[in-house]
Amino acid sequence: MRLSGPRETIDRARRLRRQMSLPEVILWQVLRRKQQGLRFRKQHAAGPYILDFYCDSAKLCIEVDGEGHSWRQDRDEARDRWLADQGVKTVRVLARDVLDDLDAVIAYILAQTPSGALCAPPPPAGED
Repeated sequence: MRLSGPRETIDRARRLRRQMSLPEVILWQVLRRKQQGLRFRKQHAAGPYILDFYCDSAKLCIEVDGEGHSWRQDRDEARDRWLADQGVKTVRVLARDVLDDLDAVIAYILAQTPSGALCAPPPPAGED
């Protein structure tokens, strides 16, 4: 079964596709090229939620977390639990990591897919 949402969530997702943050745009430019044959969707409606990026075949949600995400932790945890109940794994990456080391972020995301190669997660920002 394909993961989708109600009409109002789908409409909101369409609007958000035109308002993506710079880290989301940069990450989308890579994910849209079907990394390892995986097809990602941007701003995908899933139940009451909108996922930054979603790959249906891998049941994988990618969320780009900016500076303001610490205050949304409870809401993010509830969303992640709901997605897990739907069989979807959520991977969170920091916006600054997308800007600082995109290659490491992509390697980390691909390592989370069923066919992903074993890779280390991206280093925290500021570490070399």
